[in-house]
Amino acid sequence: MKKFRLLMQYLHGSGRTYIFAIISVLLMTVFSALSPLIIKFTVDSVIGDNPVDLPFGFDRLIEQIGGIESIRSNLWVIFVVIVAITVLQGTFMFLKGKLSAVAAQTSSKRMRDRLYNHLMRLPFDYHVKAQTGDIIQRCTSDIETVQNFVERQSVDAIQIIFQVIIVLSIMIPISLKYTLISIVLIPIVFVITVRFFINMMKIFIQTDEAEGVMSAALQENLTGVRVVKAFGAQKFEIEKFDEKNDKYRKLNLKIVKLMADFWGGTDLICMLQHALVLIVGTYWATQDIISIGTIIAFSIYAGMMVWPLRGLGQMMGFMGQAFVSLGRISEILDSQPEDYHKGLKDIPIQGEIVFDDVYFEYEKGKPVLDGISFRIEKGSTVAILGATGSGKSSLVHLLFRLYDYQKGHITIDGVELSDISREWIRKNIGIVLQEPFLFSRSIYENIRIGDDVKDEEKVYEAARIASIHDSIEEFESGYKTIVGERGVTLSGGQRQRIAIARTVAKDVPILIFDDSLSAVDTETDSQIRQALKERSKDTTTIIISHRITTLAEADKILVIDKGKIAEEGSHEELISRNGIYKRIWEIQSSLGEDIA
Repeated sequence: MKKFRLLMQYLHGSGRTYIFAIISVLLMTVFSALSPLIIKFTVDSVIGDNPVDLPFGFDRLIEQIGGIESIRSNLWVIFVVIVAITVLQGTFMFLKGKLSAVAAQTSSKRMRDRLYNHLMRLPFDYHVKAQTGDIIQRCTSDIETVQNFVERQSVDAIQIIFQVIIVLSIMIPISLKYTLISIVLIPIVFVITVRFFINMMKIFIQTDEAEGVMSAALQENLTGVRVVKAFGAQKFEIEKFDEKNDKYRKLNLKIVKLMADFWGGTDLICMLQHALVLIVGTYWATQDIISIGTIIAFSIYAGMMVWPLRGLGQMMGFMGQAFVSLGRISEILDSQPEDYHKGLKDIPIQGEIVFDDVYFEYEKGKPVLDGISFRIEKGSTVAILGATGSGKSSLVHLLFRLYDYQKGHITIDGVELSDISREWIRKNIGIVLQEPFLFSRSIYENIRIGDDVKDEEKVYEAARIASIHDSIEEFESGYKTIVGERGVTLSGGQRQRIAIARTVAKDVPILIFDDSLSAVDTETDSQIRQALKERSKDTTTIIISHRITTLAEADKILVIDKGKIAEEGSHEELISRNGIYKRIWEIQSSLGEDIA
């Protein structure tokens, strides 16, 4: 029922168009079912001399228009009726196809928008754990699977139901016994169809998941193609992909075998049903039990039931596939989005940050930050040093409310961080990540991303502060230069500086550099920090780095070890102690770093 509800949600806004498509299906089926009746009437009563024997009062209608003799004298009437029925049948067939396609396409667009909007509102933790390739498949091929089902298979299934009801309502009044003979093998076809549907559902689930894994591997390798080539890992990655591709192929072959068995078996039954109708009809015709016209009509009607019912198996298979896709889509939609707007907003943020006995863990019982406390004054520069996994980046995650702390307090200008809306806090904190992400757009668009930066001069000023303006001007198209996907056409240092310019352009009261100056040389590093200091005297700056030269000029340096503050003080204070900071300073000094 849940998937049917999701299907109704999928069609929400296109329901009226889809209903008109169903009405067109009904009318098309009615007109297609009239043709065999006209053939029976023509063969038995116009060509032959049997009395008119038609259901639904058609025999009285013929009497009203002059009887059988009048029609024999005006054979063109039969021709006109057949042409009219054919035209009407074709018209409603066209409307069925057009209206169902419009409903499906409109619904797919709406569902893709809904999925994308929902994905953008899901918490950071969801995206950390999810596979990008699998998400892309759910937003593309799974939506397309549902779209195809709504556009084609669902209306075809409804047509089959209408057709069976209408055809049976015509056949039974003519001859109940012959009707039973004409449908005697249909229950067998139906049982086989249901079993086929159940088996197909199981394999479709496995196949869809295998395709998701394969898509994720493909996306990952294409994204990291430089690493693959740099390490000569093409053979290893090809073998890994081939393994996933082979699993996907084997599951598809199971589907092919299942369909081959189904089609072969039901073909035989359908042909036997046709043979039975003809054999029994021929025998009864020789006994004057039924007419030749009735044999012809029932042969056509039997085909109108048995073949579509046999095709219903394939449609049920597609329905199973569509429901699997709907289930995968609903997994995303059922994921709880973060509450982006809840909390305080439009409050002044100046940049005083206090961590008070903060405890945070990703996994229960494994603290990443364990009772950490420190204070950052408004407008000051604080540097953070620590080994990999010590909790440096977790501090940033908490400040951005990508995660919420379990114990303790974090306040910004005296306001509890958890009381401030995520929307507002992220508008007022700028971050430059260690691995900057650039979109495949112009450099100008990458710097002014979003609606925060509207002034063109701000973009140029931010680029100057990031020491990238001159380099951009040297490009043939300047700021209009299109960077490759993920910025691959630029050097690491250029990408890093464009990312710095993008953050600086926001002009926020709190700036965070998460090991983001590592890709630039020490001289450029110094120039950027000096330009930032001159431009933003009231900006609170947090610098996370392993390079002592980057940290040395900070007002305060925090050394984090195993989720706790191990040392705290200025550069001069820390090198006067025999601690972690001094050991790192000595190591970098011995390697020739220019230590301040």
